[in-house]
Amino acid sequence: MQRRDCLKLLAGAALAPRLHALSQTAAQTPIDLHLTPEPAPHYVLTAADESFLDDMQRRACLFFVEQASPTTGQVLDRAAANNTDGKINPNDRMASIAATGFGLTALSIADQRSYFPHSQLIEQVRRTLRFHAHKLYNNHGFFYHFADLETGERTGRNEVSSIDTALLLCGVLTARAHFSHDAEIHDLATLIYNRVDWPSMLNGGTTFSMGWHPESGFLSARWERYCELMMIYLLAIGSPTHPVDPSSWNAWTRQTITYDGLTYISGNDPLFTHQFSQAFFDFRNQRDRYADYFTNSITATRAHEAFCLSLGKPYSPDYWGISASDYIHGYTAWGGPNAEGKGFGPIDGSVVPNATAGSLPFVPEACLRVQRALKANYGDKAWGRYGFCDAFHPQANYYDPDVLGIDLGISLVMAENLRTAFVWETFARNPEVPLAMQRAGFHNT
Repeated sequence: MQRRDCLKLLAGAALAPRLHALSQTAAQTPIDLHLTPEPAPHYVLTAADESFLDDMQRRACLFFVEQASPTTGQVLDRAAANNTDGKINPNDRMASIAATGFGLTALSIADQRSYFPHSQLIEQVRRTLRFHAHKLYNNHGFFYHFADLETGERTGRNEVSSIDTALLLCGVLTARAHFSHDAEIHDLATLIYNRVDWPSMLNGGTTFSMGWHPESGFLSARWERYCELMMIYLLAIGSPTHPVDPSSWNAWTRQTITYDGLTYISGNDPLFTHQFSQAFFDFRNQRDRYADYFTNSITATRAHEAFCLSLGKPYSPDYWGISASDYIHGYTAWGGPNAEGKGFGPIDGSVVPNATAGSLPFVPEACLRVQRALKANYGDKAWGRYGFCDAFHPQANYYDPDVLGIDLGISLVMAENLRTAFVWETFARNPEVPLAMQRAGFHNT
């Protein structure tokens, strides 16, 4: 099954358990979902932790510098994990709009950390924004999920994607805030964000469609239950040009599940759904009428760890974490626990490094233990020019030949948020961000 199809099936309402689903209104009366309270982490990074994270981040940033078109700035969806010279394989032509969004964020991190010359990074940001502002096809401001790396032409019959456009926009706004002294970057980024016609993607409903096909119109599947969707709604609510009503924040359901005594908002979804929006929007010490989403992600990560350990060998405190990724037979959206307390997908003993990397700010000690152990134990086969390969299964002698841009991206961004909160703080300097959260009903805890 193709990657996009896997994720659409998981996000589709037909598969969503309606446990504790809410018929929500615009009222802001607090609602008690009986979630498990979780304290914020108080882990202090060691020198060894910092050294590992810096190496991991530097390698991930290298991917976003080297595996981006020198003409368009678009970033490849995937590249060879065993790349040794940094060159783009001429046969790799499929760029990902979401990977490009993570790439703009990576360039901001690389500049903040002086991984590459400032002049090189700022010019890459400029050409990326120029191409997306003036040359790449958009439909009401939304972009195709995949496009040709050099021409920008649509790849196959993939959709104009609302979620992947949102990930691009998060990178666009991060770059706008970080490189705020550069007038061209500010103006291009503002154009790209402001032209998005958010109400058009509602397609007459109260929740966003997952996308649009020129052959058949809007997708019937909608972003209507908790997952990685929070970024779409907040970006739309905060838009200065084409906003949606703040009541849209109440239009999607927040179903809960309980596993091993832990109750949290979730569904039959991989762990990344608790990570992607929180890579950019800082939910620490804030909540709306429903939840503290940061502590909800802490609970979700702890439940996922407990689930993996319950599977027995090869999973252990040094080896756990399963999220949407490659595996020995292709790409799959797998993980657990689901609403029935079980796993989903062909869980076979593989480990997915970005699962724990993406949860570094939530459960730093346990996730760092896994990250460092994976490198120490399997680094000669699983660790390369750009960091970890996307997934591996040592018992089956399987080490993914590829790295994926979005998976390196979530690992890089959450590592930086753990270390310095740089992405959270930079993204929040965009005035639309705190405005959107205020409109959605967030308040300090």
